[in-house]
Amino acid sequence: MRELTYVARRTVEWREAPDPKLQADGEAIVAPVAATSCDVDSSILAGHATRRQPHIKHGIDPPFALGHECVGRVVETGDAVTVVVPGDLVVVPWSINCGACERCRAGLTAHCTAVPYMAMYGAPIGGSWGGLFSDLVRVPYADAMLVPLPAGLDPVAMASASDNWSLAWRLVAPHLEARPGARVLVVARGSIGLYVCDIARSLGASEVLYVDPDPEHRTLARAFGAATAETLDPIRQGYDIAVEATGRVDQLALVVKSLTPEGICESAGNHFRPGELPLLDMYLNGVTLRIARDNVRAHIPDALELAASGKVAPEKVVSHVIDWEDLPTALPEKHLKPVFVRADD
Repeated sequence: MRELTYVARRTVEWREAPDPKLQADGEAIVAPVAATSCDVDSSILAGHATRRQPHIKHGIDPPFALGHECVGRVVETGDAVTVVVPGDLVVVPWSINCGACERCRAGLTAHCTAVPYMAMYGAPIGGSWGGLFSDLVRVPYADAMLVPLPAGLDPVAMASASDNWSLAWRLVAPHLEARPGARVLVVARGSIGLYVCDIARSLGASEVLYVDPDPEHRTLARAFGAATAETLDPIRQGYDIAVEATGRVDQLALVVKSLTPEGICESAGNHFRPGELPLLDMYLNGVTLRIARDNVRAHIPDALELAASGKVAPEKVVSHVIDWEDLPTALPEKHLKPVFVRADD
């Protein structure tokens, strides 16, 4: 089979690799049919995540197989697999998790103790698990990890359910349930923030402000019912819930200054660069700040349920639909949310 391999800044190529084989009765082999790039993949392709950067402690140097968001078709299952059968369309979560350890049972699937720390697809940080821009992929804990795609949902629209779509749901949906009608601030640079706008409005946010220098992104946010701005000046005590998805600490600092007392800020940016936060302001106002990798498997079903409800339109964030064979040339190009599709044999 082939793996799309990151080899240098803005450079990826197909490389041959052995076909994955079942290694235990609880495993599955999946063939991606619609795969997309995560917002963090842009940072990887730009070379921002390597150990060659002096401020990066947990960097990853090429070459390695790329990709961690896809809908795939189950090709083969072990005898102990009960959740899926060959032929099923499934969401493959980005992190490797067993579903049985104490942390997995608590929903902390990104911190599974049965696998090395940070085990994931698309980056060799916690072992080498391959990438979801590959012709085939082995799923070691099929019953725990794989989520069947509900009938009627388009694999292209849901290619990001492995991470960004489901992450966006978690960033805002539980908080809006606790604070109905809350005002939501979104400061972003990619798909996560746009998904948040769509989800927040569908779940009853009274106001959504989307901040992004990209005019096309702002146009799309307005289609989701958000007000937009190119830049943010702190709006003192302006928003109950805020989402930062830029990876820039200076932007996160502006966001936390815009919260109401005891406001909530979710930071979904990958902060590869250092910076300072206004800690005294945060202390005086009372701020809950969460910066975290997402335990995505725990809430993929809820995120898919919302997608199936007809209240949201994740397909609008898909900027390009591109043939699988064009991955090496098209992936390094700067697209908002390209989805790469392969003939579903």
